[in-house]
Amino acid sequence: MSLKDVVTFGEAMVMFVAEKPGALKDIDKFSRRLAGAEVNTAVGFARLGLSAGWVSRLGDDAFGEYIREYLVRENIDISGVTRDSRHPTGFQLKSKVLEGDPQVQYFRKNSAASTLSGTDVDAGYLTDFRHLHMTGIPPALTKETREFAYAALGAMKAAGRSVSFDPNLRPSLWSSREEMVSVINDLACRADWVLPGVEEGEILTGSRNPREIAEFYLSRGVSLVAVKLGPEGAYFCTPGGEGTVQGFKVERIVDTVGAGDGFAVGLVSGLLQGLTVSQAVQRGNAIGALAVQSEGDHDGYPTRPELETYLQHHLTGVES
Repeated sequence: MSLKDVVTFGEAMVMFVAEKPGALKDIDKFSRRLAGAEVNTAVGFARLGLSAGWVSRLGDDAFGEYIREYLVRENIDISGVTRDSRHPTGFQLKSKVLEGDPQVQYFRKNSAASTLSGTDVDAGYLTDFRHLHMTGIPPALTKETREFAYAALGAMKAAGRSVSFDPNLRPSLWSSREEMVSVINDLACRADWVLPGVEEGEILTGSRNPREIAEFYLSRGVSLVAVKLGPEGAYFCTPGGEGTVQGFKVERIVDTVGAGDGFAVGLVSGLLQGLTVSQAVQRGNAIGALAVQSEGDHDGYPTRPELETYLQHHLTGVES
């Protein structure tokens, strides 16, 4: 039996987005959506036609049922998701902004997903996939979810599977900046592909220079580093070469949340489907650009035909 494509794990939350701009305390009406970095990527992979799985724990409640049904509609394998009758599904409130980043308030303490631990890792399920995509959010939530992250990564590497890691730094979730940097770098250096933003790279390595950020991880065994540069695109480096791939021009930014996850979807899917590194980075830039033009975290993620149409109309290039 052939392996499925890509699996990820983490916390999904129901997200209530303000229907008009303003402080969250002043908003009366919200629209319901789905949030969570890892479900964003799972949705993105599935829309591109990859077989995608997502592992987590959801409360046995209305929010949990909404998430389960949503992901099934998106053709995501949720057989690795368990129900929890003692802990609730988390949720969040998100403001609507005309420019800049929105305000987000989380209600996730003691959520079902935060109780995942190392003993919950089903190595048999995970290794049915050829690739694991993970972020730095689960290791920040609780001691137990950190154990889960290490165990999942270890199981995949032991089975010879590839792993991508997006730092997705959330300083407010960590007890200290030092702990965050130490744990995130430890996990990143166990992965094959590392995808930091340039600001994250500065926090994690002490340099804003994309090449120096890349060299930090390449010298510790990582095989590919792609540094997100925002509107300017992305820089990539492997032991065999480097390049900068220009970003796509966006006339109007609606919401920046989900752009980094969209980049990961494009890069990882491209590499899994046999594109060159520069082509995969270009795909990541394209999906990131599409993401910022829609309100929800992953509403703008394209299907394969939609992506191909977008690329045909917005060609960009590589600078060596």
